[in-house]
Amino acid sequence: MLRALLTDVDGTITDQGRSLHTGAIEVIRELVLRGVEVVPASGNTACFMDALCRMIGTSGTFIGENGGVYRVGFSGELHILGDQPACLEAFSVVQEHFRDAGTHLQLLSPQYRYTDVAFLRVVPPEEVEKLLAGNDVRVIDTGFAIHLQANGVNKAIAFKDLANDLGIPPGEFFAIGDAINDIEMLEAAGIGATVSNGHPETKAVAGYIAKNSYGDGFIEAVQEYSSHFFER
Repeated sequence: MLRALLTDVDGTITDQGRSLHTGAIEVIRELVLRGVEVVPASGNTACFMDALCRMIGTSGTFIGENGGVYRVGFSGELHILGDQPACLEAFSVVQEHFRDAGTHLQLLSPQYRYTDVAFLRVVPPEEVEKLLAGNDVRVIDTGFAIHLQANGVNKAIAFKDLANDLGIPPGEFFAIGDAINDIEMLEAAGIGATVSNGHPETKAVAGYIAKNSYGDGFIEAVQEYSSHFFER
């Protein structure tokens, strides 16, 4: 029996322009009304995730910064994982390299981040990885931005801690995502699914691959399992 849904945000319950898919939100609200715990998991900041939870109607439980932070409920403590100083040090290396090449890297919401560093995807992620080879950070290409996160910190690590705090075993979660940073999360859940626009490596670990993309794919995946799971 699956009792909870763990979902990525950008590229999974949105369109390619990051606009929320209204149909996907309706499905989430239906699940919440049925007593299903719905947990958004994203690379976005904690304050962004708090607002998202309030606006789509979930309980306030979320994972942010690619597993760097998580919270249970709106009144819960914000748990902070990771090593932001190491990420900032790594970013300075990247910034200096591309500045010399004439490219300015713009940080995304640096004043609201606790553990990772994110910047616009205006340079090749592969080149960033080469620059930081040997550093104690992970380069995460979400398809929307490039993130630097401490090695060992990912959505699955936060998910396991969060699941324990909720009292719901990871195996009773249905997880869905689209990007490489969702792979560990899908593997840790009872069932992992992806959408048609999912990365090939994400599709390789998914138990279900939707025929549709983005929010339409999310709806399809949930409906595929809805009659068998998510019962009280």
